[in-house]
Amino acid sequence: MSLRPSPLDHSRPSNNKPLSGFFFSSNAAASPDALPILSPPSVGYWLLCSSALVFGIVVVGGMTRLTESGLSITEWKPITGIIPPANPSEWEDTFNKYKATPEFKLLNHQMTLPQFKSIFYMEYGHRVLGRLIGVVFVLPYLYFLASKRLTPTLPTKLGGLAALIGLQGFLGWYMVKSGLEDSLMDTPGAVPRVSQYRLAAHLGAAIVLYAGMLSTGMGILRDWKFANTGPRDGTREEGWRNTLKDQRLRRFATGARFLTGLVFLTAISGAFVAGLDAGLVYNEFPTMGGRLAPPVDELFSPAYAQSADQSDMWWRNIFENPTTVQFDHRLLALTTYTSTAALFLATLRPSLRALLPPITHQLAAGAFAMVNLQVVLGISTLLYMVPLPIAATHQAGSVALLTVMIALMTSLRRPGVVAQLWRNAQRAKGR
Repeated sequence: MSLRPSPLDHSRPSNNKPLSGFFFSSNAAASPDALPILSPPSVGYWLLCSSALVFGIVVVGGMTRLTESGLSITEWKPITGIIPPANPSEWEDTFNKYKATPEFKLLNHQMTLPQFKSIFYMEYGHRVLGRLIGVVFVLPYLYFLASKRLTPTLPTKLGGLAALIGLQGFLGWYMVKSGLEDSLMDTPGAVPRVSQYRLAAHLGAAIVLYAGMLSTGMGILRDWKFANTGPRDGTREEGWRNTLKDQRLRRFATGARFLTGLVFLTAISGAFVAGLDAGLVYNEFPTMGGRLAPPVDELFSPAYAQSADQSDMWWRNIFENPTTVQFDHRLLALTTYTSTAALFLATLRPSLRALLPPITHQLAAGAFAMVNLQVVLGISTLLYMVPLPIAATHQAGSVALLTVMIALMTSLRRPGVVAQLWRNAQRAKGR
């Protein structure tokens, strides 16, 4: 009796070959030894857990910014920084380092040690969570890599995500460093805060990391189910290829990708709003100073130009003028809202509804519900002058909306090549 493992048996390592060379037809059976590795569900669940931690650190990072705690730790010690001050002497030394910063000298010169501890622990928790994400991601990644449980294309992709985690640590310190520069003391009217450019880069990298983990994890789980049970969501196996080629479905998928990019762009514009405290101007809606838009000379003020010929006036106002930054964020938010509504309404058309998997309908409805909530949170944040609970929820809502859109795109995703090969082997066995 043969002891060769089943093509779908992960109980022991397989000597599966690389992906190249597997170009047999959909009606041909693959030998067990010929099938490349298909990542098991455990890899997908690990990535989903990692993405949940990244979601959490985005929320904590927003709260750190809102409570103005980010400049409380003036050093970057990736290893020894995990240990907080342990006695009064160490606390006094840490507090003295903060006292040397522009933020303390200009804004918090009356702060006491107990008050300092409250902002210290907020930033400390943010940094510890970042280290935890690194450990939770890298160690299982090395295990899955060594035990040959990763689909051939995954090691490079996951290695890139691991590198992005390291880059995030550097970007975080690079951002904090911008708020510690002594030159702020010599700039009239300067407010000690981190660079909005670096803040946007830090948040953008975190969202990219989150999206990479989430989409990859969802894709792995979807491929595993396809390989074992065929197309789900009510799609007939013999017709799924033709359905994915339908132009109506392709146009819908293109619209979903555009909307996902728009959600990301709106979130990044929110980082500029936060970095410039732009939520504290024009605390009204839908007008700005009694008008739908502020005066042009306020949106593009020559005061923000730094070159002699003022050729940089337009882009500096877009990224450095709080009024313009808030106006742009409003425009992007309204565009995101109308685009999400249009995508949802498209799913109600009978011709498209017949093509879409049921889960896609539900996710489109979920995206529309989420964007409505985001509008309410955004307006409330503005009207009530950025209260911590509402503002933090608003930032979390942007990532939640992105989550729904990633899930929606995953529901339209074509199964991976390896999953198709495994499914062909299953069908050849009559399973």
